Amino acid sequence: MNLSKILKNAFLVVIFGLIVTACATKKSVKTTPTESTTTTKAAETQKADPIEKLDALMQGDVYIGSDTVGELASGVPDRVFFATNETILTTASRETLRKQAAWLRQNSDVTVVVEGHADERGTREYNLALGERRANAAKDYLMTYGVSSDRIKVLSYGKERPVDSGSNPLSWSKNRRSVTVKAN
Repeated sequence: MNLSKILKNAFLVVIFGLIVTACATKKSVKTTPTESTTTTKAAETQKADPIEKLDALMQGDVYIGSDTVGELASGVPDRVFFATNETILTTASRETLRKQAAWLRQNSDVTVVVEGHADERGTREYNLALGERRANAAKDYLMTYGVSSDRIKVLSYGKERPVDSGSNPLSWSKNRRSVTVKAN
């Protein structure tokens, strides 16, 4: 009887430890970028290893001088990134889209195309559908912030227009994106 009680308590302790470990998160401190921190960040980026770059990119950080950096307007990023096979907007993606929506509300004569992209893995058909779902996720979010659906078109390129032609996790993370561009 005592042995079963001890085993039960030990089991509960192990389960509780696993739950606490699984729920632990790494806290990061975000600062408002200034000219000096931007310069420092650009220098750090060039010497950071690929896994650190991937982690930062997935958290929405922007790399100076990278071909994944673009702007819809001055100070308004033009793209958001997604996890593998996902269309869920991250916190950083939602912040970028809020900036885009604010800019679009101020510039009511501008129409945009939200382009959906995927990485090289998967079939052409799957990636076209995934790119469209990503672009629609961005469009829907812009609409919740007051941008009319008439001003937003959706276009999927799937894996056809990679921003980085490498075949590694860092390249793939750059290619899993939606990009908001001014319509012609």
